[in-house]
Amino acid sequence: MANEAPLVLIVDDNPRNLQFLGALLTEKGYELGVAQNGTEALAFVKEREPHLILLDIMMPGMDGFAVCASLKKDMRTSHIPIIILTARTEVDDIVKGFAAGASDYVTKPFIAAELLARIRTHLEIKQLRHLLPVCAQCKKVRDEEGLWQGIDEYIWSHTATKFSHGLCDECIRELYGESMLTDDPER
Repeated sequence: MANEAPLVLIVDDNPRNLQFLGALLTEKGYELGVAQNGTEALAFVKEREPHLILLDIMMPGMDGFAVCASLKKDMRTSHIPIIILTARTEVDDIVKGFAAGASDYVTKPFIAAELLARIRTHLEIKQLRHLLPVCAQCKKVRDEEGLWQGIDEYIWSHTATKFSHGLCDECIRELYGESMLTDDPER
């Protein structure tokens, strides 16, 4: 996600809502996906994995609760944050949305700045929870492009964290024997 615009799938059966949300997100640099019902949303996600989904509840056919539950039951899509964006404000609906697996619940009419802040927050949380493939032998990690690199290089390129290197007591014993161990914490 570092070099690409995050893909946000908007699922809503109201063309005006799609148009308004599309303009808002495009202006902020997001790439858009659009679905007008639950079936289209599930088909979209099979073809292209969005970074986040904005999901209406009241739609013909499969409602948003069913779409959310379906995505969260599938291991391939369960990690995608889903923000329910709906006019339904009843506590039972909010609880049902979270029970279906939604990451957040925003009611319409919404404040654009607040929705954008929630989207950013959930994308940041998703990035922090990203599953990182690590080689069991050499401990290199595979990046988003499928290339293997040292874990320190990977972390530095994604967070600007710098590393210092040393040896833990176990590795000192293995490499040099017990005699090299000292009480000096700065070795």
